[in-house]
Amino acid sequence: MTQKPERFLSLDVFRGMTICFMIIVNTPGSGAHPFAPLEHAAWFGFTPTDLVFPSFLFAVGNAMSFTNRKFDTLSTGAVLARIFKRAILIFLIGYLMYWFPFVEAHHGVWSVKPISHTRIMGVLQRIALCYLFASLIVYFIKSTRTIIIISILLLVGYQVLLLIYGDPSAPYDMLTNAGTYLDKYLLGDDHLYHGEGKPFDPEGILSTLPAIVNVIGGYFAGRYIQQKGKGYETIAKLLLTGCVLLFVAWSWNMFFPIGKKLWSSPFTLLTVGLDLLIISGLIFVVEIAQWNGWNWTSFFTTVGKNPLAIYILSEILIIAFWMIPVGKQSFFDWINSTVYQAIIPGAIGSLLFAISYMLLCWCVGKMLDKNKIYIRV
Repeated sequence: MTQKPERFLSLDVFRGMTICFMIIVNTPGSGAHPFAPLEHAAWFGFTPTDLVFPSFLFAVGNAMSFTNRKFDTLSTGAVLARIFKRAILIFLIGYLMYWFPFVEAHHGVWSVKPISHTRIMGVLQRIALCYLFASLIVYFIKSTRTIIIISILLLVGYQVLLLIYGDPSAPYDMLTNAGTYLDKYLLGDDHLYHGEGKPFDPEGILSTLPAIVNVIGGYFAGRYIQQKGKGYETIAKLLLTGCVLLFVAWSWNMFFPIGKKLWSSPFTLLTVGLDLLIISGLIFVVEIAQWNGWNWTSFFTTVGKNPLAIYILSEILIIAFWMIPVGKQSFFDWINSTVYQAIIPGAIGSLLFAISYMLLCWCVGKMLDKNKIYIRV
């Protein structure tokens, strides 16, 4: 009889916190500029918001450390089928989410939204690719040392590719780095992200290479916690590793600037290091000290039990808010102008809308949890 792996509440809380914060930073209210820490760095630099997506990938790695135990009883073919099926489904869901709502109106005439202008890469697509390659690496390569070497090669190799194939005078700039050249060549401008006002994809093909290491880092952290348990030795070693990664990241920053949109290699080390510090703190607070007054952990685990479903809901529902007309404006703008900005104008009103929207998504998660509905891909 196979023993069921021990659950770690701290990891579930970490996953839920990541989703809640992701919804907040992704959906600020209109009518005012959000607080600076709730926005991504313009290019180089780092804000708290820049930590959200890497933490999602780190959480994917955590989950892998539990689910991969089941692979020991399966054939290689069955394992590959599961890995590829999950990666393809997540990628496809992400692509369809960018195509949603599939129709658009021009001068009152509705037509199918052209697939020729739909973004191909994106958040879920990056999660799918990072999960795919990280899963294959940890499944086929059992040696921890070899996996670490592969991770180093991914990080160093990414910088080398940028230096060799980017513009020699500006290899790390938005439009002249090798990643942008590759995306434009393989995908075309119409299939890239245009939120910067120019065709550039922050979740492009080449920058997926260092992002794979975020998942691998999460995997090793989850596996180590399972092996060593909820003790002070575990916390100490996670803290030490996190601090070492932060030191290397800031040192590397002098030669390869930290930046989320480029997903530079020191950015990967910085975010994995910070996630290790956060996990260490949660293990102490939740598992050892058991500071759970008012049962605050259940708030985050409610979302953490259906992370992918809640994230997709948050992205699709906000599109619906933009589509629903209220007079001459959208429901999104109407509720912000007549409620949030009317009560508390400025950045605070924008933040209150974001928190309210996150709580709305949380309520859906609560209903799913109450009915024991857990959506897995």
